[in-house]
Amino acid sequence: MDSDASQNPDASPQRPSATPAEPTRFSLFLRAFSHRNYRLFFLGQIVSLVGTFLTQVATVWLVYDLTHDPRLLGIVGFAGQIPMFLLAPVAGVWVDRWNRRRLLVITQTLSGLQSLGLAIAAFLPHQQHVTPIIIAFICLAALQGFINAFDMPGRQAFLVEMVPRREDLGNAIALNSTMVHGARLIGPALAGFLIQLVGPALCFGLDAISYIGVIAALLAMHIEPRPPRQTTHSVLKELREGLGYVWNFTPMRVLLIVMSLLSLSGMPALTTLMPIFAEHFGGKAHSSITLGFLMGASGLGALAGALYLAGRPTVVGLGRIMNIAMFAFGAAIMGFAYCSRLAIALPVVAVAGCGMLLAFASANTLLQTLTEERMRGRVMSLFAMAFVGMAPWGNLLAGTAAAHLGPQVLGATRTLLIAGAIVLLVCARFAFKLPLLRKLIRPIYVQKGILPPELASGMQTATEEVKGPER
Repeated sequence: MDSDASQNPDASPQRPSATPAEPTRFSLFLRAFSHRNYRLFFLGQIVSLVGTFLTQVATVWLVYDLTHDPRLLGIVGFAGQIPMFLLAPVAGVWVDRWNRRRLLVITQTLSGLQSLGLAIAAFLPHQQHVTPIIIAFICLAALQGFINAFDMPGRQAFLVEMVPRREDLGNAIALNSTMVHGARLIGPALAGFLIQLVGPALCFGLDAISYIGVIAALLAMHIEPRPPRQTTHSVLKELREGLGYVWNFTPMRVLLIVMSLLSLSGMPALTTLMPIFAEHFGGKAHSSITLGFLMGASGLGALAGALYLAGRPTVVGLGRIMNIAMFAFGAAIMGFAYCSRLAIALPVVAVAGCGMLLAFASANTLLQTLTEERMRGRVMSLFAMAFVGMAPWGNLLAGTAAAHLGPQVLGATRTLLIAGAIVLLVCARFAFKLPLLRKLIRPIYVQKGILPPELASGMQTATEEVKGPER
C-alpha cells in the first residue's frame, strides 16, 4: 500500500525537530567572557602581567650583570618565593574567611608599591652601590613573596565568584593561563629592548604603574556578597582540617606532590639559569635582548598550550594531557642543555614552556573541579605552595649546583640534565598512578554532572577489561 505522502503529493515530508547547534570551537574558547566580572578582571590583569614580566626579566638581568654569580640569582629567587612556602597554608585559612575582592585590592596596591621600590633601587649608580642594590633587591623580593602568599590563593579562590557558572570554570582557568603567557610573550621581549636602550629602572617603574589597571577592574566589579562563614575554630584547627582534606583524598595528594616536584626541579633550573645561557648565546653586549627572546619563546610555547586548554569542552582527559606534558617538559629541559645555537634553543624552550603550562594548568583545573567550596581557599593555598612555594628551594639548588658542577655554562648545562631527568622520573610515576586516579575521580564527575553515570560505568568496565581480573 502507498504511503499518505505518495497519495497526496502536496503534503510536506515530516522534518525532524530542530536540535540545538553544537557550540563552535571559538565559542567554547570564549565562554568565560560571558561573565562581566571576568572580562573586567582579564583586561586589568593582562596589563599588570606585562609589567610583572618586565620586572622579572629586569631583576635577573641586573643581578647577574652586577655580580656574575649564579648563586645570587638563586638567592634572589629564594627570597622572593620562600614566604609562599612558609605562609601560604595559613594564608589559605584567611582567604576562606575574608572578603576576597577587598583582599586582592590590598595585595595589588602593595605590589605596585614594591615595584616602585625596585625602580628607586635600580636608579642608584650601579658600580658604586653594588652591595646596597643587591641587598635591596633581596629584601624587596621577600616583601613581594609575602604579598603573593595571600594574593595567589586569593585570586584562585576569587575565580569562582567571578565565574559562578561551574561549567565555565575550566575555560576561565585556561584563559587565565592564556593571559599570563600572552603577557609572558610580550613582557620579556619588551624588557630586553628597554634594558638595552634605557636601563632596567624603567621596567620596574612601568610595572608599578601597571597595577592601576587591575585595581580599577576589581573596584568596578559587581560581586554578590558571600554569606559570612561562621566559625568558632582556631586558624590552626582549620589549617589541620585543610591539610587532612587534601592528604586523605589520593588524587589531590598526588597532584600536589607532582606539582611540588616539578617546581623544585624543572622550572627553577630553566628560569634561574637562563641569564647564563643568554650570555653564552648572545655575548655580553646583547645578553639582555637574548634573554628576552629566550623567555619570550618559553612564553610563546606556554601560550600555545593555554590556547589548546581554553578550547577543550571538558575536564575529562586532563590526566593524560598532564602526563604527555610532563614528558615533553623534561625532555625539552634536557634537550636545551645540549643546544649550541640560539636558533635551535628557541624552539626547544618553547616546547618546555608548553609542557610546563599544560602540566600546571591541568592540575589547577582538576583541583578547582574536585574541591568543595568551603575548602577552596585552603586547597588553592596548598596549590600555590606547590607551584610557587617549592620554587625557592629549587632556585637555591639550581644556583648552587651550577656553581659547583663546573664554570659558567658547563655547570648550568649539567644542572639542567639532572633537572630534566628528575621531571621524567616524576612523569613515569604519575603514569603508573593514573588508572587509580581516574577510578577515584569519576564518581565526583558524575556527582557534578561532568560525566553521565552510564558513561562513567562504561569507562570503568572498559578499564577493568583491559587490566584483567585482580589477583
